[in-house]
Amino acid sequence: MTGSKPFNLSLYKLALTPAGLGEETSRGFRISNERLEFLGDAFLGAIVAEHLFQKFPYRDEGFLTETRSKLVNRESLNDTGIKIGLKNILSLELGDRNFTANKSLYGDMLEAFLGAMYMDKGYKVTKKFILSRILLHVDLDGMITTTTNYKSKIIEWSQKENKKTAESTKELGNAADKATGGMISSFKGVVGSIGGVVKSLNTVKGALIATGIGAFVVVVTSLVSAFKSSEEGQNKFARLMGQIGVVVGNVK
Repeated sequence: MTGSKPFNLSLYKLALTPAGLGEETSRGFRISNERLEFLGDAFLGAIVAEHLFQKFPYRDEGFLTETRSKLVNRESLNDTGIKIGLKNILSLELGDRNFTANKSLYGDMLEAFLGAMYMDKGYKVTKKFILSRILLHVDLDGMITTTTNYKSKIIEWSQKENKKTAESTKELGNAADKATGGMISSFKGVVGSIGGVVKSLNTVKGALIATGIGAFVVVVTSLVSAFKSSEEGQNKFARLMGQIGVVVGNVK
């Protein structure tokens, strides 16, 4: 995988040892790849930052930071770790042992592997491996055009327009509501009305559990009577039906 024979094979074996498989020493220290993962994470971030700095000489700091974040996030590293064969190697190491992997297992192992390579082969070899083997599996152009951090986009826009974030969020919400023909506000109204109904049903449920079927019948009868006789209840029901009609009409 590295392209050359390792000097210290024990480092790579340690890189393939997640915390869940590590043995505990007599001093209570669990032997695992977490320290190598820490080292590899820092080294990978530095190499990717340098690569982006040279590849995009006219892009600002915000773009470089966001792109680096996309390249080294857990999902991206996990996919890359599987593609370069870490999943197959771990399967061979495990044999018949049972092991429940977390979602970022192969990304964590990849960082630990890079940490082991750095300690074994040094800066130049590890940098070459990252540029030729890691970034090879990454669709950089696709990542750049894909927005994943919507929160940062709102903050960036609000700072540019000199607006507070809360106001910015409200304005964006109003714009989205207008673009969808009022569907968002309609759904909010429906959810609010349904919330009131659910609250009433929870009251019924509580009465049923606490005092039995007799109280349940009494509470249901009272609710129905109040709904029919209460002008406010009738108005709420009418508004609810109207909002549902608006939403259904917009969907069509």
